[in-house]
Amino acid sequence: MTTLEADIFCADLVRIFRVPSRSGPGVEVQALQGLNLRVEPGELVALVGASGSGKSTLLSILSSLDAPSAGVAQVAGHDLLSMKEKERVQFRRHSVGFVWQQTTRNLLPYLTAAENIAAALVVAGRISATERRRRITELLDLLDVSHCAARRPEAMSGGEQQRVAIAVGLANRPRVLLADEPTGELDDTTSAQVLEAMRAVNRELGVTTLIVTHDPGVSEHVARTVQIRDGRTSTEVLRSTRRDQAGAEEQIAEEYAVLDRVGRLQLPDDFVAALDLRERVRLALEPDHVGVWPGSPSPSDPREDKS
Repeated sequence: MTTLEADIFCADLVRIFRVPSRSGPGVEVQALQGLNLRVEPGELVALVGASGSGKSTLLSILSSLDAPSAGVAQVAGHDLLSMKEKERVQFRRHSVGFVWQQTTRNLLPYLTAAENIAAALVVAGRISATERRRRITELLDLLDVSHCAARRPEAMSGGEQQRVAIAVGLANRPRVLLADEPTGELDDTTSAQVLEAMRAVNRELGVTTLIVTHDPGVSEHVARTVQIRDGRTSTEVLRSTRRDQAGAEEQIAEEYAVLDRVGRLQLPDDFVAALDLRERVRLALEPDHVGVWPGSPSPSDPREDKS
């Protein structure tokens, strides 16, 4: 695999935790099991998965809050495995922006929307007061929350808070924006508004954006959705707009299984359930595809017809 041009690149990423035990040395839990992921500059990608799938662990690594046990992890040109503390500080201040699920983690409650953005700009440094004011206005306009400039978080709706949080995350002009369950505390209508705001940001500024969520509905708002399962990327859904023979636009969603370097792939859960695939499957190599069928019973299987 090559890291050329990728803003987020993970190869064979492993993260092992040791769970303490009163009766012994503890148990090792492998949260990431050789995960591979590549996100190109300017892409807007949703990473979805159930609780315990490894997506939160991955986000902690990509945001430099945690370190992997093995593998490759690079974000915005930084090697997260070899990064020293001084580079880590610069990485957080200038290369990445963050949007968390909890408002209290995104916004200081005693500051207004404009002051929260200003605080992020002051931390990033290297900007004049005039440029700071211009940047604040630009971001509030872009996220359609100019009316919240003088409001503190308690005087904003949940959707307004998250849009201001996105503005704060973008203050330092990052190459990559990481969002952890940004719609997790919002209703469906407000969630759609926040996601559309993130699409607008991605389109207008070209910032590479990764949204980590357990909500499969997020995939309807992005062109590429990556599913993570059991610590590995398992499938991807690519969405596009095409015109039919009558010239009308139609939305196309195509699902792909992710093939790792040793040829392993995970079939989607609904495929497995629909065909009742268990233990082993029967394969056939055709000229342009591979066929997969439910496997026949093993010789010791009591279900086998021995008549």
